[in-house]
Amino acid sequence: MLPVVAIVGRPNVGKSTLFNRLTRTRDALISAFPGTTRDRQYGEVNEHHRHFIIIDTGGITEETDDVGKLITKQALQAIGDADKILFVVDGQTGITPEDRLIADSLRRSHKPLTLVVNKTEGKDQSIATIDAYELGMGEPVAIAAVHGTGIQDLLECLFPEPNTEENVAEEENPAIKLAIVGRPNVGKSTLTNRMLGEERVIVHDSPGTTRDSIFVPLERFDKHYTLIDTAGVRKRKKMSEVPEKFSVVKTLQAIENANVVLYVIDGRIGVSEQDLKLLGFIVECGKGLVIAVNKWDGMDEHARDHARATIDRQLDFVRFARVHFISALHGSGVGNLFDSVNEAYESAIRKLSTTELTRLLEKAQVKHQPPLVHGRRVKLRYAHPGGNNPPLIIIHGNQVNALPNSYKRYLAAFYQTQLKLYGTPVHVEFKSSDNPFADKRK
Repeated sequence: MLPVVAIVGRPNVGKSTLFNRLTRTRDALISAFPGTTRDRQYGEVNEHHRHFIIIDTGGITEETDDVGKLITKQALQAIGDADKILFVVDGQTGITPEDRLIADSLRRSHKPLTLVVNKTEGKDQSIATIDAYELGMGEPVAIAAVHGTGIQDLLECLFPEPNTEENVAEEENPAIKLAIVGRPNVGKSTLTNRMLGEERVIVHDSPGTTRDSIFVPLERFDKHYTLIDTAGVRKRKKMSEVPEKFSVVKTLQAIENANVVLYVIDGRIGVSEQDLKLLGFIVECGKGLVIAVNKWDGMDEHARDHARATIDRQLDFVRFARVHFISALHGSGVGNLFDSVNEAYESAIRKLSTTELTRLLEKAQVKHQPPLVHGRRVKLRYAHPGGNNPPLIIIHGNQVNALPNSYKRYLAAFYQTQLKLYGTPVHVEFKSSDNPFADKRK
């Protein structure tokens, strides 16, 4: 599982700015007013071979009103579930009594701590961090999150050993890790129990019964699986209970940890905006994907036709995934899911050859020529594999930077169809073979 890092500290020390810097996003709201972040933000960090999930909290505050108590409660929940903690203090204002109280609270968590002194721009590091030593939390790391200064030092302090692929030993016959994902109350736990053939996961009508990801081993027809039943993910504004809010991180971890994701949709409700966001995250992670439209048994023919048309239109961007219409409660269609899961996994790890990829590249250009750029036809010369899980195809040619996205999508779809790589996204990268001196004529 990806490690989880929580950013904590008193309000207005730059926690959200650090979160945005590490995730390369603007997801966390930044303001000069203390307490702007009331809810937790979660994101993914993939920098310098260091890969982890990070949480931006609203901080630990002495405010005693309902909002202040809720902010602190969520921060403490994040601390409890995190593997490591970044304790951020303000290098301009120095150490405050509130910082000391937070330090005492963090020490009681017995979690690995990294003390971060933010807002040190324009200062000598030894001078900027001298006050922080009084907290007795080891050597502080000086940064300026707004400018990106010191971020590399912080990453090296947080994870001295990058989690590169060389450090991961491959199993000869690994179990296929299958994450069952979807919004609350779409029938994930019912489906898990149906696939297992026994009541191994609690099933209840109330949304959000599953609070954490549950790993369950399964053997079927001499194939080994690890089913990961996850908590549902709903829109942030609809998440009221603290455990449910933190279940989002657990679900993202499960997706990252899976080989294949079985995404469950309620056929009666259809595809929501939250479904689209999660499916987009799955595609970005390059995971195998199978879609199960559940509760199909309780729908009449008119409702089924409408659902099929709507789902087909909304899920156009994941056409590589098999779609199954099932009833987890009664078991109809569930057995076929395993065939698609196996197909997605085998497609993702399939070894491709340069000869085969180049032959298909030539065939694709005969069928649909690349466009003209400045009167010259884009020439795609050859292709070779760049990796698998998911499959990566690297194409070399001239003027590839000028290729329109529509043609790039055409090539990816062509390879997907011709190679029968179903259930996995196919990534295509382009490398230029242009002569760098072509335009330097005497």
